[in-house]
Amino acid sequence: MAMKQIPYGLTDFERIRLSNYYYVDKTRYIAEVEKSASFFFLIRPRRFGKSLFLNVLRWYYDINRKDRFQELFGDLYIGSHPTEEQGKYLVLGFNFAGVNPDPDQLLRSFNSHCAARFREFAYSYESFFSPDFPEELERRENADDKLNYLIGEAKRFDLPIYLFIDEYDNFTNAILANMGDKHYRALTHGTGFFRYFFNKLKEGATGEGPIKRMFITGVSPVTMDDVTSGFNIGSNMSTHPSFNGIIGFSEEEVRKMLTYYKEETGFEDEVDDLLDIMKPWYDNYCFSNGCQNEPMYNSDMALYFVFHYLLVHHAPENMIDNNVRTDYNKLRHLIRVDKQFGMNASIIQEIINNGETTAVIKTAFPAEELTRPDNFKSLLYYFGLLTIKGMRRGDTLLGIPNLTVREQLYSYLISAYQEADMFNLQLYELHELVKSMAYDGDWKPVFEYFSAELKRQSAIREFIEGEAHVKGFLLAYLGMMRAYIIFPEYEAGKGYADFYMMPDLLHQPEIAYSYIVEVKYAKRDATQTEIDALNAEAALQLKRYADDPKVHQTKGETQLLLVTLVFKGWELAVCDACPDNRKEGPQTHP
Repeated sequence: MAMKQIPYGLTDFERIRLSNYYYVDKTRYIAEVEKSASFFFLIRPRRFGKSLFLNVLRWYYDINRKDRFQELFGDLYIGSHPTEEQGKYLVLGFNFAGVNPDPDQLLRSFNSHCAARFREFAYSYESFFSPDFPEELERRENADDKLNYLIGEAKRFDLPIYLFIDEYDNFTNAILANMGDKHYRALTHGTGFFRYFFNKLKEGATGEGPIKRMFITGVSPVTMDDVTSGFNIGSNMSTHPSFNGIIGFSEEEVRKMLTYYKEETGFEDEVDDLLDIMKPWYDNYCFSNGCQNEPMYNSDMALYFVFHYLLVHHAPENMIDNNVRTDYNKLRHLIRVDKQFGMNASIIQEIINNGETTAVIKTAFPAEELTRPDNFKSLLYYFGLLTIKGMRRGDTLLGIPNLTVREQLYSYLISAYQEADMFNLQLYELHELVKSMAYDGDWKPVFEYFSAELKRQSAIREFIEGEAHVKGFLLAYLGMMRAYIIFPEYEAGKGYADFYMMPDLLHQPEIAYSYIVEVKYAKRDATQTEIDALNAEAALQLKRYADDPKVHQTKGETQLLLVTLVFKGWELAVCDACPDNRKEGPQTHP
């Protein structure tokens, strides 16, 4: 049999199964969903495989597809463990990503999308209803009327419905981000049509209503909270430990996929070596406390890598799929960063500096309270920009899952600096300086450039209050440079370096220099004695960090330089470097 294709970007389960695509079997979760909640609500980040899982459920439960169970599911887990509800439902599905969020087009687009889905439903199941059912349903003017009529007819004929809504919050998030609270509240509060639509769904799902099950996906709980008084029957199972792995790929699933393609193609790299490349970029998502030992890969990112790897037998030049960047950019304006660089921008800076933060993850909160710290951190968690690392003093410890997300956060922080008219560097000029730093060991101009800009841009001088702020500027901008992968608070030598600039040897193997940087901060009135003490403290710390075997493993043959920066206010009082003398590397570009 021909080698299976990579289903990157595909959400059509039938096509994947019948057209020889590789499928990671998630059907063991079907029974778990059945047992847990009739009205199941799942939040996961974008591009994590939600739409495909919904499509799997539709094929499994659709009464019209009951006879195709063996064909599509026979060799999967559920094929030998079917539930009693297989093939027992009329399936009604919506995908609100298809609704135009332009306020002038929104209601028309929403009704049009729903009308198309109702039309498909009517002609798929017309044999179960009276002969005039499709025509009568079509005659109803808007989504509410059509839904009301459908519910009534299904109840009259005692027909059970399984309702699916994919990306339930897609257009509401767009409205909130682009048009603001007023337009958003008009949809989700009072007599707003979206709130009323969910009222109708609730009517159809309570008492003897025909909607017996629902499965709803989105990227945040905000909209569901805002329509909650009209729809309070759903169970948010997003953080339940039983469903940590329902979406995305486990490491074992990725390993199995890579092993299959190695056997099929005979590529030279070892599977473990490929996992070592993929893991820091795509792995480490955890969606429930207690599941830290079961981290998940973003499935779309993993498929992106494997798809490109199989074409050329080496890692893609861009480890981050541009589609991922685009999707994260859609969320950027929901990550409320005010013009004064307020609490939320400071939270992002704290996360970038420390790699982690603590919070109480909220399962629901209204849009008007997005800016409260715990709600804001919860939003970052649901978007996949933070993930669960454990507990600390009774709160959930949240950290940045991987390098893909870290880059997004760097770009958000830079945008916050720019939008607050606080700090703006020319990325092209910085890129050229970092290139000389990487290939020629000419490191000092990079930090002198930062120092000169701190002096020149008065708004940032007024803001600087301590080491964390200076370090935040450095991390955000250096993190956007392609020569290095920046690890802040890098654990090395039983301590934490401020940041390790690991050379990206995978994509630029000729890089000749790597760096560990320690940043110290003194007040504007600090004495020279205080400056000297900070300098000496940094030098001792750097030597200890340089002994770490992980540094020497990842720096390759580059010359490791240990850089001390001591800022006195916004002035760069110390800018020194010494080589790591344990092992000499190249002194010039090879």
